[in-house]
Amino acid sequence: MTSFDHRKYRPFTPIHNPNRRWPNNRIESAPQWCAVDLRDGNQALIEPMTVTQKQKMWALLVKLGFKEIEIGFPAASQPDYDFCRWLIEENQIPSDVTIQVLVQAREELIERTYEALCGAERAIVHVYNSTSPTQRTKVFNQNKAGIIDIARKGAQKVLEESRKHPNTQWRFQYSPESFSGTEVDFAVEICNAVVDVWKPTQDHKIILNLPATVESSTPNVFADQIELFCDHIQQRDSVIISVHTHNDRGCAVAAAELAVMAGADRVEGTLMGNGERTGNMDLVTMAMNLYSQGIDPNIHLQHADEIVRVVSECTQIATHPRHPWVGELVYTAFSGSHQDAIRKCMAVQKENSPWDVAYLPIDPKDLGRDYQSVIRVNSQSGKGGVAYILEQDYGLHLPRWMQIEASQVIQSQAETLSKEMSSTDIWEVIRKQFMPDTKHFNLSHYSVNRTQAGDALNVTIQDQEDAEQQWQGTGDGVIEALCNAIEQNTGHSIQVIHYDQHAIGEGSNANAVAFIQAKIAGQRVCGISKSRDTLSANIDAVLVCLHNALDN
Repeated sequence: MTSFDHRKYRPFTPIHNPNRRWPNNRIESAPQWCAVDLRDGNQALIEPMTVTQKQKMWALLVKLGFKEIEIGFPAASQPDYDFCRWLIEENQIPSDVTIQVLVQAREELIERTYEALCGAERAIVHVYNSTSPTQRTKVFNQNKAGIIDIARKGAQKVLEESRKHPNTQWRFQYSPESFSGTEVDFAVEICNAVVDVWKPTQDHKIILNLPATVESSTPNVFADQIELFCDHIQQRDSVIISVHTHNDRGCAVAAAELAVMAGADRVEGTLMGNGERTGNMDLVTMAMNLYSQGIDPNIHLQHADEIVRVVSECTQIATHPRHPWVGELVYTAFSGSHQDAIRKCMAVQKENSPWDVAYLPIDPKDLGRDYQSVIRVNSQSGKGGVAYILEQDYGLHLPRWMQIEASQVIQSQAETLSKEMSSTDIWEVIRKQFMPDTKHFNLSHYSVNRTQAGDALNVTIQDQEDAEQQWQGTGDGVIEALCNAIEQNTGHSIQVIHYDQHAIGEGSNANAVAFIQAKIAGQRVCGISKSRDTLSANIDAVLVCLHNALDN
């Protein structure tokens, strides 16, 4: 047998269900959502989120409208415990949001979990144990009865501890972990045992969460599993069926969608699909899939750039430019025939008519994108050529978004002059447009004081009349602190959309270059700055953006 030999794998056993109904169903409304970025997503990171990053992610999830948010595993992690206490003690949980915490079906961990939740107005306690044959025989060395006993005792302990805290509105959730690899009849049996303990009613439902812990089959097989489970679980009208799909086969979104068609009421996932191995179900993708079909996703996704930026900052994982719906390039046409079709469709698209534009499944403006990045007259080679000259001759490694901006400026200049642009010509245009020597506000000096609350920035600014101004601002990082200082002193609000930086040269003589794209007064502007250090380069690049916005 060679090292790459398919014969060592067995095909997944399909579900025999000649009376399946779900293929004829349609999704007509959004499921209940539960965002698990702060638990499942956080556990998958090389470097788990800091307290500041968790707080920033929490704020984003609340802003997007998620009503159920799994915040961690407080019994197994001190940072998760402390974050849970911060949310409760600092009154950070809105009245319409319920936090959810995960715990194994072990008595001491369940007790610790309730300690972490003490004082919460409402909470979901999510308890689980593994149920698949592989887990039963190879990990836990238990038969089916032993696994059911673990689940039953865990459910009983969850119920008993809840009675010690009568002022909290408790909800319970149970997951037969590795459901996707568990016999459906056994999954029903063990969940019925939990139902018998918790005794739900239509007014006080429980959640049974069915995870594709490892995605081992095609999405239609998972849908068959869900439909059979829904058909055989007792007290179906008192149970919320939830799914939690992983992306091992690249089909987590499809599996979740088919599961909803098969009867699931609720979907767990993460923003941008961050999760263990190949990831969790991507909440943004599934919600936008619904949106593109005329269904209200009940999540506010209109600020796509902010979602991408915050998730990337908190997870330290860059978003692929071809990521569905929100990637940097998903609405950009490089092909001339595509550009022509888009332009012609846009010319006849009426404002209040159903959207019908070639190559664009939705209106990019719905996600805060403009048509400048959709319809471009430069070719791929033109953009690449500008980037190559700036890299080779001047040491500037333009990020892709800056390549787009630079190539548009260069092509416009080339058309105006009706001549070929040399390396020197390109550099002079870039300097004038994105690196002006004098600006409305110029940096003279800065100092940064790093505190637990964030960065406190003090900058000395010289205006066009050579008068000095002292600006102060605070924020999570120097750029945010500077934006706050600018708004306080000029009244101009700045939203940073993209920023990148790199060193020029090597060793102690290396300079830094920063690239910033920002939205100011409704327009996108860019700035580039080379300086002796990274912070001053970033500060100056933001000031270039402000200068360009004021000049336009």
